[in-house]
Amino acid sequence: MKEIPIARLHHFQEEPHLLGNFIIRDITILLEEIPMVQELHRHDFYFVLALEHSSGQHHIDFTPYPVGDHCVFFMRPGQVHDLTLDQGSTGFVMQFTSDFFDNCSMDSRLLLRSCSNTTLYSFNPSSYANVTAPLHAILDEFSAERPGHEKMIKAQLDIFLIELLRQQQAKVPKLKGPDLYPREQLEVFLELLETHLGTHKKVSDYAEMLNLSAYQLNSITKAGLGKTCSQVINDQMILESKRMLLATSNQVKEIAYALGYEDVSYFIRFFKKHTGHSPDAYRQNFA
Repeated sequence: MKEIPIARLHHFQEEPHLLGNFIIRDITILLEEIPMVQELHRHDFYFVLALEHSSGQHHIDFTPYPVGDHCVFFMRPGQVHDLTLDQGSTGFVMQFTSDFFDNCSMDSRLLLRSCSNTTLYSFNPSSYANVTAPLHAILDEFSAERPGHEKMIKAQLDIFLIELLRQQQAKVPKLKGPDLYPREQLEVFLELLETHLGTHKKVSDYAEMLNLSAYQLNSITKAGLGKTCSQVINDQMILESKRMLLATSNQVKEIAYALGYEDVSYFIRFFKKHTGHSPDAYRQNFA
């Protein structure tokens, strides 16, 4: 069965650096003479593209997004995209794995989740400068590799995430207080969902992994996302189904099996219920 091509972070590194978990580059140098063209693929890492001046095309999970000046794209691991940046575009590209945050505080992880819930941020020139000031510091630390540079990068990355939310006038999550525990649990649930979607589809499965009752988990997803746990699971399943339908030529039965459905007809009914199209019709209409 054909798989969606996966870009892995070590593919971009000429030599190991920061344990192979983090890269930042100035795209001004990369695009000085030639454009950047990336065919359809998915990442196993977070992908942040900060563009000061740019033009091109960007599709993320098959949705077209405008490419212009003073914007930041923020992609999570697993998302599918293709990208063209024209020659002369300027800005930064930053890539890091989930492992890079393993030793970080839950505060940092909550900031990351809050920021990565939005795909495209747009700013005026002044706000963009505030947002990207930490990226200049991160690039300097990454290039110089002075003692303690990894800690400095993580500290500046927190500042970047806070500025990203602040300048967008988005809600910066409160990192202390009685509501911290449910937000921590929501973070863990979403990570488990990304990992176990093909084998676990029941609310009770995830509640058991988290040592919660199904009622408690539903309360957490409703408070944090405005959806029941079942809705969150179904939304993720439909998104992954769409990715496989539009990014591969696999037969519907192969996709159903890959997503953990032994009964192909049940998968077809499930997909049509949530999209209004059969899998084959969806592929024909939107590919």
